[in-house]
Amino acid sequence: MKNWWKESIVYQVYPRSFKDSSGNGVGDIDGIIEKLDHIDSLGVDLIWICPIYRSPNADNGYDISDYRKINDEFGGNTAFERLLKAVHNRDMKLMMDLVANHSSDEHYWFQEAKKSKDNPYHDYYHWKEGLPDTPPNNWESVFNGSVWEWNEKTQEYYLHLFTQKQPDLNWENPTVRKEIYDIITFWLNKGVDGFRMDVISLISKRMEFTSVPETLPFIDVMEQYYSNGPRVHDFIKEMNKQVLSRYDIVTVGEGPGVNLTHGPKYVSAAEKELNMIFHFDHMTLDFGPEGKYDPIPIDWIYFKKIFSQWDKATANDGWNSIFLGNHDFSRIVSRFGNDNTYHDASAKLFATLLMTLRGTPYIYQGDEIGMTNIQHPSIEAYDDIETRNAWDAAEKEGKDMTQFLKAVHRQSRDNARTPMQWKATTYAGFSNSKPWIPVNPNHTEVNVDNQEKDPNSILNYYRKIIAFRKANTTLIYGSYQDLAPDHPHLYIYLREDEKTRFMVVHNLSDSTINWAPQDSKYKMVMGNYEKTQEGLLHPWESQVYRLDIA
Repeated sequence: MKNWWKESIVYQVYPRSFKDSSGNGVGDIDGIIEKLDHIDSLGVDLIWICPIYRSPNADNGYDISDYRKINDEFGGNTAFERLLKAVHNRDMKLMMDLVANHSSDEHYWFQEAKKSKDNPYHDYYHWKEGLPDTPPNNWESVFNGSVWEWNEKTQEYYLHLFTQKQPDLNWENPTVRKEIYDIITFWLNKGVDGFRMDVISLISKRMEFTSVPETLPFIDVMEQYYSNGPRVHDFIKEMNKQVLSRYDIVTVGEGPGVNLTHGPKYVSAAEKELNMIFHFDHMTLDFGPEGKYDPIPIDWIYFKKIFSQWDKATANDGWNSIFLGNHDFSRIVSRFGNDNTYHDASAKLFATLLMTLRGTPYIYQGDEIGMTNIQHPSIEAYDDIETRNAWDAAEKEGKDMTQFLKAVHRQSRDNARTPMQWKATTYAGFSNSKPWIPVNPNHTEVNVDNQEKDPNSILNYYRKIIAFRKANTTLIYGSYQDLAPDHPHLYIYLREDEKTRFMVVHNLSDSTINWAPQDSKYKMVMGNYEKTQEGLLHPWESQVYRLDIA
């Protein structure tokens, strides 16, 4: 079934780092409005904006203290209404972030909840009785340390799967669910076009709160203990029935712990839950035995297998989100490509990959110019709470901190949060004063201004490949087949409908590979190299071939 959101291309904005219009070093809504022409020029249809609600910013806005108020730091509600109007005037749509697994501990609900067990808001959260130095179980927070925090007033622990300033909401309580649905309705009635739902797979808890085996890797803990709880699908179905289904919107769930077994159920048209989900099978490929900060090389055979498996799982009933990066992961070109010798080629290759797979593609701000990871000389320069907590934990464990800093350089979420690089000026055209987080030193070379002037830039290639996708619906709705699943570096697949067949080939390596289509009827119609050589694929080269079959 055809839908506008299947045909859309999404551009994600991390407001704090996009454009500062006020001069205080923090990105804001007027900065986004100022740069809407840039976003529009890419050919995207849908803007996803990370949380801009009122927040004490313990986790950069993912800790919300008022769901109906836009943070004054970003410009307040009136600025948001201007943004929404400006986006719609350009025939684009706007998707907000919904953070409904947890609130801030500074939210009115929690401020009341912690006062007494009899308070009407107490049951808005998860509480367990115990002793101050004996948590209810051994669960570890996503950001290190126990998930339980002691509340002296009620002599209880409250649950927080993330920071202690992000208490988890109790979705078992129907009043909580109604509060969330009312918040969704509030924004949809203002004209918002959909929601990306933060960690939505975690909203249903296994209420027995059983301790986890000490040796179980955290990825498995997430999947088996925190995610996909017994009532998660009931809750999402109810939300869909009572609110979502009444509007022509898009819904995207972030799904940590979601796998192929239960993942497709979230997006099944028959189940009536969500339109798409972000799974993380391919985003944990380089996690070693000790997790994220123990990185290992990318296994490209496994990488291809994941995309093929998820395509097959949703081919007849569902839809995929196609993404390789966002505000929670390192830069695409640094993580998956070669951000040095083959910076341009590998950045363009992944743009080609995103635009030729089946599913809705997501572009994260700065990827359209090939922004890279940053390597701060010390931990003091890092802002991200996950990074800093992981550093503290590593120090306590006596790890080699020189080696750990290298892992931070590769894996920190701050890699994606450095200011957008607009110009070669002191603060990259992001602000006229010192930004909240340091600018990447390579902004003098890698920036929008430079790439606007170069017809062969990464930026102009993004525009070209996006236009190509939009001109060929086969690349949206056509079938998918991996032709070389066991090749260690070549990713070759067909996208086909009743009239047209595209063959897409990517060389995921620093080496030249001998390759040519076996059928001479295929005509090359798109590629990321200006000059190609018949029978050869250059390092990080993508080629797209077309064959008309009707």
